[in-house]
Amino acid sequence: MQRDQPNKSDLKYPVRIGLVGCGRLAEFGYIPAFRRASGVALVGVADANPLRCKQIAPELPVYNTIQELIGAGAVEAVIISTPTRCHLADAAAAAQAKLPVLLEKPPGIDLSEAEALLDHTPRPWIAFNRRFDPDLARLRINVPRNGMLDVRLELHYRRKAWKPFDMRDDALLDLGPHLIDLARWLTASEVRSTRTLSLEEQHAEFELELSRGRAVVTCSTNRPYRERMEVSEVNGRVRASYRRGGLVWGIIARLRPKGENPLVRSLVGELEAFARAVRGGSGGSLASATDGLAVMSAIEAVRRSAAERGTAVSVT
Repeated sequence: MQRDQPNKSDLKYPVRIGLVGCGRLAEFGYIPAFRRASGVALVGVADANPLRCKQIAPELPVYNTIQELIGAGAVEAVIISTPTRCHLADAAAAAQAKLPVLLEKPPGIDLSEAEALLDHTPRPWIAFNRRFDPDLARLRINVPRNGMLDVRLELHYRRKAWKPFDMRDDALLDLGPHLIDLARWLTASEVRSTRTLSLEEQHAEFELELSRGRAVVTCSTNRPYRERMEVSEVNGRVRASYRRGGLVWGIIARLRPKGENPLVRSLVGELEAFARAVRGGSGGSLASATDGLAVMSAIEAVRRSAAERGTAVSVT
């Protein structure tokens, strides 16, 4: 699937963006993605630890807070990649300045924070970057547009190997939003109810009843990296599948010279879509604050189902 091409005005007058949060996602994802993306220019970075900013983006102005970054007057839009507990406050600071925001997932620590984002003007876009993964975009093309479906979604990684600076989210809040959003996006349907099979700090497994079928979702933060997405018709015929990672993949990856992180590809597409949206054009697959609310509604239902020993819980 080809990405929309930025027009000449995008290239001549790129959107000036500030990045808030200089953790691993910035280091391995956003900073290299900005170097490749068209129509955007990274003009400043902010973090509570300015030394981190200077290490990963030494050529850019560095600020201690989002307020200082905005106050400098150079940015037209903001990307927020801070710890989850800071998302709502940082997004509110940008909204107060009337700046467009691309807010990293999850939108907040719980449903109430996702609801609060709907009161912001302008409302933030939510960075469900896997919508822009070329392999998943191709997979979506092969998903039938009609009929009932069975979906299997898995995402695992070892958080210790990622070496985050400040990560307190459990597996459900860390990885669940990506997978729930993919279940909705791939099938073009909504989550009606959830049923939790297992919920622990480092592992979650649950079922989603969709308006077009059922999805089984599994994620963990203490296993070797592996992704699996599979969409089947109810008769068992597989219509679309995607796999990445696994033991053999990990061994081969260690033997290869270190290169660009695979997530950069999706972030390039997301940045360019964000730039088009900021300029008043189509954001394409860019997720909205309403999408973020739908995902967090499902997250809350998974937690309620776990508390009720696996009882199905409706998503409102």
